[in-house]
Amino acid sequence: MEEKPPLNAAEEHLQSLEKKVEDLRLLMDVSSLISSTLDFNELIGLVMEKAKEVMHADACSILVYNKKTGRLEFEVALSSDESSGELLKKHVTLGLGEGIAGWVAQTLEPIVVGQAAKDDRHSNHADTMTGFTTKSMIAVPLVGRSGLIGVAEILNPIGRDTFSVYDLEIFQALCRQIAVAMENAVFHLESLEKERLKQELELAATIQRSFLPPLPVYEKGIMRVSGFTLPAKHVGGDLYDFAEPVPGKIGVLIGDISGKGVSAALFMAKVISDFRYQMHGVDDPGVVMSSLNRQMSDTPRGMFLTAMYAVADMQTGSVKVSVAGHPPFLWITATEVKVMDLEGGPPVGIMEIDYPTSQLTLAPGDRLIMVTDGVFDAKNSEGKRLGFEEIVAFAIRNRQDDRLTERIVDFVGSFTGDADRADDLTIVELRRMT
Repeated sequence: MEEKPPLNAAEEHLQSLEKKVEDLRLLMDVSSLISSTLDFNELIGLVMEKAKEVMHADACSILVYNKKTGRLEFEVALSSDESSGELLKKHVTLGLGEGIAGWVAQTLEPIVVGQAAKDDRHSNHADTMTGFTTKSMIAVPLVGRSGLIGVAEILNPIGRDTFSVYDLEIFQALCRQIAVAMENAVFHLESLEKERLKQELELAATIQRSFLPPLPVYEKGIMRVSGFTLPAKHVGGDLYDFAEPVPGKIGVLIGDISGKGVSAALFMAKVISDFRYQMHGVDDPGVVMSSLNRQMSDTPRGMFLTAMYAVADMQTGSVKVSVAGHPPFLWITATEVKVMDLEGGPPVGIMEIDYPTSQLTLAPGDRLIMVTDGVFDAKNSEGKRLGFEEIVAFAIRNRQDDRLTERIVDFVGSFTGDADRADDLTIVELRRMT
């Protein structure tokens, strides 16, 4: 084979310049690739293929830092053996400080390793599993605005024994783009996930509203019932319902499911369904509450319901009430506001018990105001709690106001201001008209 004549200095300089121009072109190609897609998996594969080409290397990999486990996990591993990548993704993780990649992740320092086998930091676990032999490598930390993202590695230069300092500069330039691209792709993925969750919550809220009475006001005979609920999030655990369990009587339920979100909304739907089944044909609220409690004894652990159920006679104004761990209600008469803390039982779904029934009679114009704890547990931007006593004091000051429930809602809203509502808010009023 005819030997090529040695290059003179000018030719070597020209060749070096040509390589740098080619590397620059490939870097620009990578930049174009990064802006071409926000699909994380597609992006990372394309970029690392290009990295292998730019660096003239046998293999490359990206390990992503899992903040929950505190370990590095192989996201991409490209070599001539495609099965190696899947093996590494399924079976190999590294802790911080473990192996060369772990050392880079821990120190956030890039490194060029000339002979991996002689480096004490090198772990041969991945090599043993895949049959690949790591000789020389560059490892660079991927760092974004939120801190460590992962570590990128390039392994075994083709036609050379080791990587150079120039190779490290090129790979670092690549990794800066990779880190930005990975962070943007993750942000895009999270945005899509948030939008999907938002749509699911809106759908759940629509379904939940369908379980409430079709109209917030019910009026028959001498009685009038109105309800208002405002969930803390898209869907909440508060509920109310009113219907005629027997002719001539109106049943009024208010309740609060433990927890919030979709799980509470689904549980609320079950409670309403079970309640409507149990209340039908029964005018004793204690009997209905006891039946509901037995039916809900198999509910998921940690889920329960505080509730109050009242059955009012639409001709006489007499009202029977049963309470299951629910806050006191207000009885507003022509002369005073009474705080009614009746004998009751624990929240529904906690233990086997028969709930007692109490009875009272409303005079013309009397009102019962029933609330959930989101009314008096509301907090302002300084974290101060409103308190049940403030609600009572407000009701006393405004007991003559015909729109007292609306005034209470406004009062709570004025107190919380711009602070996020931490709990649902529900108010039900049962009024004897004449």
